[in-house]
Amino acid sequence: MSTPAAGNDAGLADPLLANGAGTGRGGAGSKDKKKYWVPADEEEILAAEESGGEDGRPLLYRTFKVKGILLHPFRLINLARLIVIIQFFVWRMRHRDTDSVVLWWVTVFGDFWFGVSWLLNQASKLNPIRRVPNLALLNQRFDPPGNGSSQLPAVDVFINTVDPVDEPVLCTMNSVLSILATDYPVGRHATYFSDDGGSLVHYEALLETARFAAVWAPFCRKHRVEPRAPESYFAAKAEDAGPYAGDAPAQFVDDRRHVRREYEEFKARLAALFTVIPQRSEAHGPDSAKGATPTFMADGTHWPGTWFEPAANHNKGQHAAIVEVVLNHPGDEPQLGAPASSENPMDLSAVDVRLPMLVYIAREKQPGYDHQKKAGAMNVQLRVSALLSNAPFVINFDGDHYINNSAAFRAAMCFMLDPRHGEDTAFVQFPQRFDDVDPTDRYSNHNRVFFDATSLGLNGIQGPSYVGTGCMFRRAALYGADPPRWLPPDGSVSKQLSSSDNDPCHHFGNSMPFINSIPLATHHERPVSPPPASPLDAELAAVATCAYEDGTGWGDGVGWVYNIATEDVVTGFRIHRKGWRSMYCATEPDAFRGTAPINLTERLYQILRWSGGSLDMFFSRNSPLLAGRRLHPLQRVAYANMTAYPISAAFIFFYDLLPLMWLSGSEFYIQKPFATYAAYMFAGIAMMEVSGMVEITWAGITLLDWCRNEQFFMVGATGVYPAAVLHSLLRLVGLKGLPFKLTAKPQSSGAAAARERFAEVYEVQWAPLLVPTVVVIAVNVAAVGAALGRAAAGGWSLPQLAATAGGMLFNAWVLLLLYPFALGIMGRWSKRPYLLFVLLVVTLAAIASAYVALLPVFAPRFVSPFWLGFWSRVGSSIFPTSWRI
Repeated sequence: MSTPAAGNDAGLADPLLANGAGTGRGGAGSKDKKKYWVPADEEEILAAEESGGEDGRPLLYRTFKVKGILLHPFRLINLARLIVIIQFFVWRMRHRDTDSVVLWWVTVFGDFWFGVSWLLNQASKLNPIRRVPNLALLNQRFDPPGNGSSQLPAVDVFINTVDPVDEPVLCTMNSVLSILATDYPVGRHATYFSDDGGSLVHYEALLETARFAAVWAPFCRKHRVEPRAPESYFAAKAEDAGPYAGDAPAQFVDDRRHVRREYEEFKARLAALFTVIPQRSEAHGPDSAKGATPTFMADGTHWPGTWFEPAANHNKGQHAAIVEVVLNHPGDEPQLGAPASSENPMDLSAVDVRLPMLVYIAREKQPGYDHQKKAGAMNVQLRVSALLSNAPFVINFDGDHYINNSAAFRAAMCFMLDPRHGEDTAFVQFPQRFDDVDPTDRYSNHNRVFFDATSLGLNGIQGPSYVGTGCMFRRAALYGADPPRWLPPDGSVSKQLSSSDNDPCHHFGNSMPFINSIPLATHHERPVSPPPASPLDAELAAVATCAYEDGTGWGDGVGWVYNIATEDVVTGFRIHRKGWRSMYCATEPDAFRGTAPINLTERLYQILRWSGGSLDMFFSRNSPLLAGRRLHPLQRVAYANMTAYPISAAFIFFYDLLPLMWLSGSEFYIQKPFATYAAYMFAGIAMMEVSGMVEITWAGITLLDWCRNEQFFMVGATGVYPAAVLHSLLRLVGLKGLPFKLTAKPQSSGAAAARERFAEVYEVQWAPLLVPTVVVIAVNVAAVGAALGRAAAGGWSLPQLAATAGGMLFNAWVLLLLYPFALGIMGRWSKRPYLLFVLLVVTLAAIASAYVALLPVFAPRFVSPFWLGFWSRVGSSIFPTSWRI
């Protein structure tokens, strides 16, 4: 079976394909990125070439750093801004002249926190590093063509899903198909599909997927098509496919047409499952013993998982464990297909038609147990896979993500097997990329500032954080082992795991087959053999039960961490705290792609879950402030920033409501002399913006990406982050906190739904989470309108008008940052953004007119002696005494 070639010598232009050929995507962007990066490992490469590679192994990735012409100014600008911030606070403490002491102290604390947050954020970006895998050397060393069996290590792939409606089953099965057809030795990777809802729809869809994969995977291998998720492949435009890369160009068109017909039939069978299964169950009739209609499998037996009509022991929170091997281990010997015939139009006589191992898992659910959501499901996958394939490496996907670059597994192996830091690398994180995001990325779903700037900065320290999907792990690190560089000279990872303080059952549970598998998982060269049959069935069910983890280290020191919404970040932190490294790998084309929550409300709920979980981590015993000496100091700073950032919301929300002053006051100064205060603020903001421009230049992101990041941070800070702070406060006092809902994914995708592709952007789902941001927008619009009305009524002098104009710049800045949110709540009217500006002008004119009309009526009341006396006695200590109407 053919494999893709490696990247070119520079390594930054389409690094996974020779000379950038074969994709037709990403070429121009790669050249732009390349010109700002230079090799940082030339001496290592030369030494390795002279010695034939360290330890007899080649160096499997190249390291690049930002050119000094960009990096040095970036560092100097940040240093200069730090000096300005320090001088600013010294000046403020020496000049406490203000119209309100209380508000002055609030702004001092707010500005101090903003400065600390900025410093924490920038500290991790001072040494950005880009690492590019060299697939040619990897293949040459571990998987040379025509050399029989591969020596690449085995990989277990985890896919997680819950609901076939909220996470469309077609999308999930496309993820499975992309894995079954990926370019990795067939006998060296196995897929474990975790269905946390225990639905028969998912199980039978997996059976249908296995049947269609017998056509799809050989087609992908024969013609080397990309991507290998059929929905994305058939929806792609012809010009995006690039030049043909297979071995049979004359047969490609006919083969593609045949596979396309098979795929349409496959989709129809998947859609029919929602009708066929209930009809089949109704035909069998109700179960008199249970008083409900059971859900029947195709062989006429009861489905042990969730029934369509819930009953005792058959609903989402209560059902038995299910482990079913859908596709058995294929063995290591290639199996060539049959030549073309009337029954089989495709000629597969030169193609390996084997399919990788595929396993369905639905863990046991019982009332009274905290099943720990996604983290609990992945820990069950970790144990079940150890008993079946026990690969030394695992990679996890969400149900909506698919492999977009079939060489992605090989790319990760370049970092895991490299002789420099490979043995100390716990995981390789790929960036998250998404389909079905509107062209302007209104809600910053791509989050490119984090993935293309912050992650490269972390790459230069101890490594990027784990972000939940598209991440390859070393199984030993998930088991809680120490990295080799922190072990004693006579120690090994295998020996440490097998001892586990002389009581492995205390850490890993009572399954002796599982405990015996642990030391074997550290041996990369171990061949993958077919698992034993029936004697293991009872053990598989046992490790998938609720009670298996009671009294063990699962969810704490072993596996994915429990009792936190962001199990991904805290799991990665636990591994880093042990002393492990991680690597960041961005490929072209993208390694993996998924679907994003493009509805505003769903996006805000997603951010609430992330920010609430981050604060939970900051205030827990997993806080980065409590980590030991194995965590790099700057890595600690980065984790502190990633977990404490929602605290900024309290000050940002306060600043956003300051325009209320324009509604009732004529003169107000938080800090005097105002001109000096404004100069400091302008200098600090200007240097921050210049630093941002340099950052997006070396990161290779666009100005629109950067603006969207700034805008959606403000959207989160006005509505979501305050809710996250409330959630953490409730948790700190022993209450449950706010509930986090599963993010629903777009229901329409592919060419057939092209006209409705971005329909969900224009849907409005009102929720309490939207209210604070609506209030902020209303306050700022009302403040501007009132200021315009007062100016029109002649209520201000010329100096006051100048001061007001400066204040209104702040109002305009807030409204500009909240522009995506305003579009979101307009619904389908947002298809014409100019209507928002028309509405704004009309609203401002109405408020100004109302202010002018009502001022003569209400002005005498507000300036009466009673109100003046009351204001003087009660409000002068809190609010500025110069406020008047």
